[in-house]
Order: sequence, then C-alpha cells, then structure tokens
Amino acid sequence: MPLLFSYGSLQREDVQLATFGRHLDGEQDELPGFEQTLVRINDPAGAAKLARTHHANASVTGDDARSIPGMVFEVTDDELRNVDAYEAADEYSRIRVTLASGKQAWVYVYSPAG
Repeated sequence: MPLLFSYGSLQREDVQLATFGRHLDGEQDELPGFEQTLVRINDPAGAAKLARTHHANASVTGDDARSIPGMVFEVTDDELRNVDAYEAADEYSRIRVTLASGKQAWVYVYSPAG
C-alpha cells in the first residue's frame, strides 16, 4: 500500500473523513530537505470556508538539516486518487520523497499551472 506524508490539512480528522471516509492512523516522521512555507488562498469564498488565508506548503531547500514534521499514513491506491482530486483543486502536485525514517512516501507540494 502507498504511504502518504502529510504536513498540513490531511492530518485533520474532518479532512480525513471527507477525503477517505475514515480516520487514518499514522506515525510521526519528518521530510528532510524541505521547509514549510505558506501559499495564499486567492479565492475569498474558499478562504472563508476554511477560516484561513493561507495553505501550508513544503518547499525544497536541499539542506537535509532542515525538515518538516508531519505524519505518514498508509492509504490505498483508490484513496490516493481521492487525495489527488482534493489537492489538485488547490494546485498541488504529488511527488515521491524519502522521509527521515527512510520510508518512501508521496507528498503534495504547491505547483501552480502556467
């Protein structure tokens, strides 16, 4: 089964229930070589619905001494496709990474089209 690393909203139970239809059990891990940044939510209605003005983002630093804490979850291929649809709405793309634990996982990073 695929592993999914989350540093943001996919750790929230309400988002998990809406996206996966279940609560995910995960383990703490870290994403080395990245730092957490913010991406402005340009849609005022979307920002109001989420009650925030920015989304979390993982930006590559290339410095393994920097890392982002988060959770790694085991998901099915179908669930991963559901996350693709959830994240694509906010212009995030899925990339494969190696976590501090050595596990290979998918993570979503901001990559606007155009």
